[in-house]
Amino acid sequence: MATQPPSLDSAQHQIGLGLAALGRPGYITSGREHDLPTGRGVDAMRRRTHKVLDHAYERGVRYFDAARSYGRAEEFLAEWLNDGSERPGVVVGSKWGYTYTADWQIEAEQQEVKDHSSATYSRQLAESRILLGSRLNLYQVHSVTTDSPALTDVSLHKRLAALAAEGVTVGITTSGPDQADTIRAALDVSVGGAPLFRSVQATWNLLEPSAGPALAEAHGSGCMVIIKEALANGRLVRPDARLDPLLGPVAEATETSYDAVALAAALQQPWSDVVLAGAVTTGQLDSNLRAPAITLGPDRLGPLVTDLAEPPAAYWTHRSRLPWN
Repeated sequence: MATQPPSLDSAQHQIGLGLAALGRPGYITSGREHDLPTGRGVDAMRRRTHKVLDHAYERGVRYFDAARSYGRAEEFLAEWLNDGSERPGVVVGSKWGYTYTADWQIEAEQQEVKDHSSATYSRQLAESRILLGSRLNLYQVHSVTTDSPALTDVSLHKRLAALAAEGVTVGITTSGPDQADTIRAALDVSVGGAPLFRSVQATWNLLEPSAGPALAEAHGSGCMVIIKEALANGRLVRPDARLDPLLGPVAEATETSYDAVALAAALQQPWSDVVLAGAVTTGQLDSNLRAPAITLGPDRLGPLVTDLAEPPAAYWTHRSRLPWN
């Protein structure tokens, strides 16, 4: 068995950096058209990604999250990892199951294609290893839903277990209003009597906290829990008539910003290990990294979670309509 990768066990409730919005020119985060280089060419996005990665590491971020479908995110990350600098403690996660099809176009007819077949796993694992090699610590099935063959394909399970035996943690990510059911189904998957998936990455934020109980179960079973979209694709960043009465006073009292408060709410969930920031500028990242210093007592955290939450179906319908920009 390969040497075990750096561990996040001693770094629970920490910020990680997700590269979904840095590895490709288009994404669904609102406002990013004002934050990225003019033209968003490959070289410009490469320089921006390396700059944000440097900034993140210097400020204590150690988990970095990519995917095969994030354009050139794995490539940019691999270049940064192999630039000759010493960066102990880095943990790298990536994902397979979506293929990037936009050809570096923001308004492509189709940005990515989902396929959880064994053939896609073989192809994308080989692609990830070419770029990341032994730096790949965590490999996740991308955006599993209850109908995904990743939950039922026994031959695929055996192949994933073989990867785990090499020292790579195997996990899933989830999306959609049925995240909780998907997480619980994944926890039931085993190979040779041992649980297969040891990491779960899911959407949790103040507008969509419904996966919380299932994530608590996953954490209790020994899985690492990673929170994505804690800022709801930019919806929890800027003042808004609905947010202001709740987030406004907390941001003012803590002398921070809406994004820091929203990330702090995710960090303070007792089952969360890593909360991903999706910053595309160093200024955004600095604002995000104020979150760990914020303490939200029950009198503040409780109302934020209960009063801002939307029905899951409504939240995911809204998300599905967000434009790529």
